[in-house]
Amino acid sequence: MQLVIFDVDGTLVDSQDLIVAAQREAFAACGLAAPTRDRSLSIVGLSLHEAFTALVGPKGPIEDLAEAYRQAFAVLRANPALEEPLFPGAAEALSRLAARDDVVLGIATGKSRRGVSHLLERHGWGHLFATIKTADDAPSKPDPAMLLQALEETGIPADRAVMVGDTSFDMAMARAAGLRGLGVAWGYHPVAALREAGAATILDRFEALDAALAPAAARAA
Repeated sequence: MQLVIFDVDGTLVDSQDLIVAAQREAFAACGLAAPTRDRSLSIVGLSLHEAFTALVGPKGPIEDLAEAYRQAFAVLRANPALEEPLFPGAAEALSRLAARDDVVLGIATGKSRRGVSHLLERHGWGHLFATIKTADDAPSKPDPAMLLQALEETGIPADRAVMVGDTSFDMAMARAAGLRGLGVAWGYHPVAALREAGAATILDRFEALDAALAPAAARAA
């Protein structure tokens, strides 16, 4: 049995427009100039407190920005122009893996539990994941706590688990927890950053995921 843990934003879901728009609203509410789009996306994957600390420094209005972001995100999510589409092949990959009797699926994300619940309900994914770890459950990535909790919850050892994500935070978290990190090339961090953070493999499409899982499957046999 192997555990395949997915990040959400930038890996399964292309939420960049919504995230950038909500950040702009939050910065405006706090009377601050918004960061550039590239800078906004560079912190995707971190929990809100850590993300805004990275953007404005530890002496900035972190809690005010985080609360303004939550409020803006909840409103903007209803805007059809800011839809969060799935990346091509994401739904098919999850369906394919969920049908296998040698795979257990999980999520490890900087999103809130509420945000993940919305995603699962929207796509009918509530039954797919054996473990779901969010910003409400553990310290922010790249701390390995989310993955260590997932391993404990499922009873699957680290050498039979992989983390699939689009940021250097995902890859660093995987390395710290003893998991193999599979980076995706379609997300918000450059491929070079994923490799530097310890990605064992870079996927250029979801269809390549099954082959990338083969080494873990061989160890699990």
